[in-house]
Amino acid sequence: MSGNYRPRRRNGRPAAAGGTGAKADAAGAGTGAAGTHGAGTHGAGSRGAGTRGAGTHGAGRRARSSRPADPRRTAYDVLAAVRDRAAYANLLLPKLLSERQLAGRDAALATELAYGTLRGQGTYDAILAACSDRPLDKLDPPVLDVLRLGAHQLLNTRIGAHAAVATSVDLAKSVVGPRVSGYVNAVLRRVATRDLDAWLDIVAPGQMTDQDSYLATRYSHPRWIVGAYRAALGDAAGDPAQPTAAASAPADPPATGEVAVTELEAALAAGNARPRVTMATFPAGPGRDEIMPAGAEPGRWSPYAFTLQSGDPAPLIESGAAAVQDEGSQLAAMAVTHAPVAPVASLAANGGGEAERWLDLCAGPGGKSRLLYGLAAASGATLVAAELHPHRAALVAEALARVSGADLPRHEVIVADGTKPPWSDGTFDRVLVDAPCSGLGALRRRPEARWRKSEDDLKELTALQRDLLRSALKSVRPGGVVAYVTCSPVPAETSDVVADVVAAAPGTEILDTPALLSGVPGTRSADPRHAQLWPHRHGTDAIFIAILRRGES
Repeated sequence: MSGNYRPRRRNGRPAAAGGTGAKADAAGAGTGAAGTHGAGTHGAGSRGAGTRGAGTHGAGRRARSSRPADPRRTAYDVLAAVRDRAAYANLLLPKLLSERQLAGRDAALATELAYGTLRGQGTYDAILAACSDRPLDKLDPPVLDVLRLGAHQLLNTRIGAHAAVATSVDLAKSVVGPRVSGYVNAVLRRVATRDLDAWLDIVAPGQMTDQDSYLATRYSHPRWIVGAYRAALGDAAGDPAQPTAAASAPADPPATGEVAVTELEAALAAGNARPRVTMATFPAGPGRDEIMPAGAEPGRWSPYAFTLQSGDPAPLIESGAAAVQDEGSQLAAMAVTHAPVAPVASLAANGGGEAERWLDLCAGPGGKSRLLYGLAAASGATLVAAELHPHRAALVAEALARVSGADLPRHEVIVADGTKPPWSDGTFDRVLVDAPCSGLGALRRRPEARWRKSEDDLKELTALQRDLLRSALKSVRPGGVVAYVTCSPVPAETSDVVADVVAAAPGTEILDTPALLSGVPGTRSADPRHAQLWPHRHGTDAIFIAILRRGES
């Protein structure tokens, strides 16, 4: 992220919602505006030009145009693709930046506008509703996307109000047509009459009467997620936020950079922070100090982690020296290898001391498999990586191929349904279940996820999670261990799943997972046997880890 778009800190108020909160330098407005007229020449016209998919068509024309690419149009195209095609912003935006040859300040502006608008959508919608004479759900979706982009520029960047309104009107003409220009102009001019804090005083529900709705508006999260985070934090939710928590790992400040008041607010504010790129070295390869480029910072918890301040990670990835992997994910893979297995049962099951057999049950796209493979090499264990989807299994194979060598133990990548495995019961000593989940622990990286998921969506996910954990317990031998991991702190996906499966599996023991991560403070969850990592405490994604041991009988 360019220095021109870094957050400006405020004092004395809870952290407000609204995306990354980066107060973009007014100079960025000039840079972004330079391409606006070019954007206006593409896609303008009839009402049909503003219907679903307009941004996608404009994206194609823009990529082939010889005119300068426009950061605002690029940000809009990301929002349109997220809306229309369920695209992932973190995958699409880098592709568009490359195709349109946006770099430096222009790339920083496009990134800030796309991610910031997605993060702050809930707050901006509340403010836009107060400024509009039409219900937001009656607007053409492209018009609403333009208004959200304009609101982010006005309320959370240093772009001047005149430039923010004018460029938004031009963008509306480009993607919908001139008929909406007056409406967009009027709404955004009303937005510009107050700053973010003043608007929040007006639109956020009363904190004393409906605290979760108040926090949902202020921190731009759906209300049900606020409640789920509160449940995950348990008694700690109302405690004062720890002043050292946000400094536990490198990260750009959350939201507007203000200090959150309670632990729950700190957790919500962290969902609006910009994460930096975290890498993992290969445990059986060169040490971290040999791999880290200049300016990188070592991770605090994993001996294989380091964080890039800037630069392109691609050369490190292509060489196999390192891979992009959140430090919390690294800790999850490490935890299953630290858990003690029953030694006598191990010798019997392995025919008198053969190497252990490890299983990554939901292996795609391969980050944890890569780390497990390196850890297996240290003990001579063999690894099987199973993945349901062939294209994701191919990614696992590719990740392992980058680090394979003649002196490393055997590994195998297979396409298999983890709920109906092709192997016999009791085959493995250690099993990692990185279960498909809502991804609500990685909102920093996937800002659109909070608006895509609902409580109803969890029902199908949690049924699958239970099936996978049951299968893992059958796949591990008596006395072996299973790690159940999700990138979500939501109890329905974490502690509830573990409790239900263990209740139906007599003899299964829940190990003290925080003790296995003894070097990492503050990991105990509402059930103290489970570990819950948090962005605001640990600088990681909100990773849940529970280690189970299968009973001997």
